[in-house]
Amino acid sequence: MLPAIFIPARARQTAIPTPILPTPLLLLLGDAMGSPSRAALVLALPLLCFLSGATMRAESARKFTIINKCEATVWPAATPGDSFNGGGFELKTGESSVFTVPQAWSGRIWGRTDCAFDQAGTGKCGTGSCGAALKCGASGDPPASLAEFTLASPDFYDVSLVDGFNLPITVTPVNGRGNCSVAGCDGDLRDTCPAELSVKGPSGKTAACRSACDVFNTDQYCCRGKFGGPSTCPPTPYSKKFKEACPSAYSYAYDDPSSLFQCSGADYIITFCANRKQSVCTHHDNKLECSGSSRRLPIMSAMTLLVLLVSLGAMQFVM
Repeated sequence: MLPAIFIPARARQTAIPTPILPTPLLLLLGDAMGSPSRAALVLALPLLCFLSGATMRAESARKFTIINKCEATVWPAATPGDSFNGGGFELKTGESSVFTVPQAWSGRIWGRTDCAFDQAGTGKCGTGSCGAALKCGASGDPPASLAEFTLASPDFYDVSLVDGFNLPITVTPVNGRGNCSVAGCDGDLRDTCPAELSVKGPSGKTAACRSACDVFNTDQYCCRGKFGGPSTCPPTPYSKKFKEACPSAYSYAYDDPSSLFQCSGADYIITFCANRKQSVCTHHDNKLECSGSSRRLPIMSAMTLLVLLVSLGAMQFVM
């Protein structure tokens, strides 16, 4: 689960030195503009504006790509859902959808299974239902695997099984800065779900795995009362089983150290039934981008040019 409040570290403010251009170019422009330093500043300003604008674009709206690699149709849901087709939609096997999400968005995404909706968007699901609507205005019923986000600087994201498990789900940042690890669970906990936590589907197979808190409703399993803190609510045998199947997902309320991740300026790919060995891709600014690539190549190239100009100018003045 995400903490209630994130306080990002204050960015350190540093002065940008006046760029130094190679001496011949400086002298040529300096004769026309009054001084070499003024010429350098005039040439550097467009470059600095480009860098500033590129950085601002990178920190603005994000792309969220939701992919279904399961063998059956999934009905993804999101709250708040304004940026996600109103909060819910159908995604057949192999399909994906791309959404533009505002910078300050904070919410959760999950998948629903075994759904049936009429043309008015009214119906029900076997797992993850948010009432009788295709487009969710509230969180889904447990058990459901959740992808949780708080977009800021940096972003915080996780996959939580605190409300149980109904689908393998992973979150993959693309082109972000920082640790930016893959979060979630690409294993299927339904295969090893304890009988007392199992939710059976129409076929008689396990359709979802409830949390121990949901089943037993005790303070110990729900981390409340005298167990309401990280030092008094250790992992239980049930949460340990969840953790074995999904090492980078929350298995209980205080599973923060190995389950909460940070990344800055990233787009995100949410995949149901993913295989982490497969490359995952999204679209940003009408360009196909895959995990491990860098959409900041233009920024890096400009930075390299600025450093090169400074270095050449410094060498000329020293000589």
